[in-house]
Parts: sequence; C-alpha cells; structure tokens
Amino acid sequence: MRKTPLLDLKAQYRTIRREVEQAVMGVLESGRYILGPEVEAFEQEVARFTGTRYGIGVANGTDALLLTLDAAGIGPGDEVITSPFTFFATAEVISRLGAKPVFVDIDPNTYNLDVSQLEAKRTEKTRAIVPVHIFGQPADMDEINRFAEACGLFVLEDAAQAFGSDYKGRKAGSLGHAATFSFFPTKNLGGYGDGGMVVTDNEELTAGIRSLRVHGRSHRSKYHNARIGYNSRLDELQAAVLRIKLKYLESWNRARREKARLYDRMLKGLPVVTPTAREDRTHIYHLYIVQSEDRDALLKGLQERGIGVGSYYPVPLHLQEVYRDLGYQEGDLPRAEAISKRSFALPLYPEMDEEMLQGVVEAVKAFYR
Repeated sequence: MRKTPLLDLKAQYRTIRREVEQAVMGVLESGRYILGPEVEAFEQEVARFTGTRYGIGVANGTDALLLTLDAAGIGPGDEVITSPFTFFATAEVISRLGAKPVFVDIDPNTYNLDVSQLEAKRTEKTRAIVPVHIFGQPADMDEINRFAEACGLFVLEDAAQAFGSDYKGRKAGSLGHAATFSFFPTKNLGGYGDGGMVVTDNEELTAGIRSLRVHGRSHRSKYHNARIGYNSRLDELQAAVLRIKLKYLESWNRARREKARLYDRMLKGLPVVTPTAREDRTHIYHLYIVQSEDRDALLKGLQERGIGVGSYYPVPLHLQEVYRDLGYQEGDLPRAEAISKRSFALPLYPEMDEEMLQGVVEAVKAFYR
C-alpha cells in the first residue's frame, strides 16, 4: 500500500537542495548568524511582496503576535476580540500581556470570524481585533476595518497561515494596521526551524517592535534599554533559506490551488463538505479542510489505509481548560464547536501528483462503501 503523508517536507527540500546548501554555507562562512544582512534583505523582500513599508524579523510567529500587541500598547484590563477556531497562540499572546481574549463565533463556510457578531462583543475595554486568516483564506477585512475605524480599534492580522493569499487585489499582511507571519516548517513559506515576521506601514510601531525584539534596546546602544523587552530575533540561516523559498512561493501556492480544485471535483457527491473559496480573495490552502459527520471513524479508516490526516482544531479556544475562568460554556459559540467536531485535513502539498490525490479520494470512497 502506497502511503500518503499529510505533508512531505523532504519532497520540497529535494527540489531546491543545491540552492539551500549554497545559502547555508554562505551564512556559515560569513560569521554573521543573527540579525545580519540576510535578515535585513529578507525583511525588505517580504515588505515588498506584501505591499507594506516595513518587515521586522522575529524568532517565531507567536512572538510576532506578542511583540506587535505589546508595541501597540495592549496590556492589563484591555480586551481583544479574536477567533476561537485557531491555534492557541493567537489567544495566548493576548493573555500573556494581561489582556482578555474575547471570542467571536465563526462563519460556517470560511471558518473566519463572523463579522456580524463584532458589535455584540465590543465593550468599553475593547482595544483591538485579531482576525485570523484561517487555513490560508483572508477574513472579511473590509467589514473588520470599517468596524475598527468607527470604534478606534487596532487591527492585527494573524496571517500565519496565509502568506501569499490575496484579498480584493491586496496581499494578506497589508490589510490591517499590522500583520504577523509564521515560518514554522509546515507553513506554505516555512523555514528549517522557527521564524516569524511582522509587517506594517507604521514607522512608530516598527521602531517599538525592533526595540522589543532585542531586550527593549534604545537607539543609543545595545547597553541602553528603553523598555522591558524580549529576546526574539530571526537568525541568518533561516532568513537565507526563506529568501530562496520566497522565489518559489507563488508557484507552490498555485500548485496547492490546482490540487484543491482536483480534490473539490473528485470528492463531489461524497458525504464530506469541501472548503469554500470566496471569489474576491485567493485561498492558498495551507490546509485542505473538509468536514464529515463521521470524522473520527473516517480519520481512523484513512490512517489504516496509509493516508496522513490531521484534526484542526479539535478543541475551540473558548473551551480550553486554561480559559475556564472566562466563563464560556459549551453551546456559547455553536458554529466553532460543531466544526471542531467535524473538520479535518486531507494531504495537500505542491509536490503531490494526481495519482496520490486519487489514492486519497479512493480511500475516502472505500470508507463510505
């Protein structure tokens, strides 16, 4: 039986191996390993790619969120509206700053936060909104920005899964006051270790984040500190690798979309719900998420047939044990809760061939037979 992994990082590496090895050797021979010329060049390239003025490389996607909210002044007593259907880090950083995450239920089709519920969740303590471009499709940013502008709120795009996606002709990352990316190895643009970046047009915010990432350093010298900061720096090796991968990202994302369309066609008629892709934005399918009423049994059946699958996300954030004190009960956010019990990812990556996709679909059909 031919096994099909959920993601094959080695397959991608083999296509760019020579370039990667040359870049790594160049960094090793340079003697510059943290915040050097590779990081500076990568920051500029990402800013150009996303249509923003500044890029700030940090240690990981979680820190990108944390440092940006900190630099924006979010702290104890504040409330930040976000989605319950995402990776824990999105809410974790809000809590880490002493603020309170406020969860809004999701759109049942795109899985992004439901903008129609924003007003009901806003209070006098609300300071920011963190929309998540979940699975690679941007949230409804026009509506979010109109609401935020009317209420004087900071908008931070969590674009960790959406590097290269478009919204009405603009790149994810250029749609709010700032945006954050993760370069975790499994991302569409992934490194060979951790890495993250913030992009923004705001010069003052940029200066604040650049200070925070090096222990709150002031402009005077590395031994003068203007604030309490962090140690969160992107290293040269990751930046060098990511610069190579950035050249291929658009073609890799196109390949993902093509394979998603094949899945859509081949899964038609089966009792699974395939992803919804809005016409006014580009879905880059960081994950190809489907729903099934038989999710757990189907997952087991696919795994037994050598198909790699993953459950995203089995416990919505408002029901996590750590957030019990926020007072949410099961049933409060019914869409997120229902989709958490039904959704899962099928294998999807640029190097998959049509035969592999057919094998996955045949395994789904075999389960239902």
